[in-house]
Amino acid sequence: MTLKQALNRAREILAAGNIEDCHLESELLLRQVLKIGRVQLYIDLDNELAQPQIAAFGRLIKRRLSGEPSAYICRHRQFYGHDFYVDSRVLIPRPESELLVDKTISLAREYRAPVIADIGTGCGAIAISLALKLPRAKIYATDISAPALKVARLNCRKHGLTRRIRLLQGDLLEPLPQAADIIVANLPYVKQTEIDEAGFEPLLALDGGGEGTDTLRRLCHQAADKLNPGSGLLLEIGQGQEAAVRELLKSLLPAARVEVAPDLAGIPRVVSAHLAPSLKGVSKRNEAPLNLSRRIKIQSGEEPGFHEQNCLLKTGY
Repeated sequence: MTLKQALNRAREILAAGNIEDCHLESELLLRQVLKIGRVQLYIDLDNELAQPQIAAFGRLIKRRLSGEPSAYICRHRQFYGHDFYVDSRVLIPRPESELLVDKTISLAREYRAPVIADIGTGCGAIAISLALKLPRAKIYATDISAPALKVARLNCRKHGLTRRIRLLQGDLLEPLPQAADIIVANLPYVKQTEIDEAGFEPLLALDGGGEGTDTLRRLCHQAADKLNPGSGLLLEIGQGQEAAVRELLKSLLPAARVEVAPDLAGIPRVVSAHLAPSLKGVSKRNEAPLNLSRRIKIQSGEEPGFHEQNCLLKTGY
């Protein structure tokens, strides 16, 4: 059997099993058996498969027909242009979550060296994507699941970010050692009645309670004590949850500017709350202004040195 024949047969079997994207799925599984890239797969289409390879391919097809996601079978998933190791300890990153990364990067550009907290990090895809795009950012990544953090640690090593991302175990914002400039969270938001109990992904990463917003609500209640003045909170939400999350944020953070961004399907996907700075005239949000007594000392010449004094006065301090 040639590679081409094996692919065609696999597509027929997957299609009969109601597997979406059967063309792509069959390619992924065959490449997993052969340990080759997509280009090489099509170069070798007329090559013959060895009997052990045919048998291995058949086993993977059976696993896929059972409902096991290809990402778990192949142990990797592409997200934001990067490859991540995934297994059943973590939720598989979704394409719609890339919008959350886009919005976070856009907000982070307002800071020189933002402190970012990725809450419910799972495999670490969001935190790592942010770290690769924002080299000056200080990033925390939290998760209540110790097994999930082991996967995140593997991916931090894979991308050379073990020193840039601090992984913390705990409930939502509780393990954060300091307030953040940006809190980003892709938390469980699936309604309990919509969860497939026989699914392969961890229930802890899916179950959002009766209305799907239980974990989001707990995070928002914690957020006020973990956000710096002028900071931002970005949340991924499920379909139909926009009004409830908007109302929650306005009640807990009444001074915040709340915005909603749709994903490519037009579904409201990311809700963001932007807090106003506590003092006017602060240009860079993570630069704390000097207190009044220190300003008086500077203007009177008591401190600091002359050159530093002039620099501070010129910048408005």
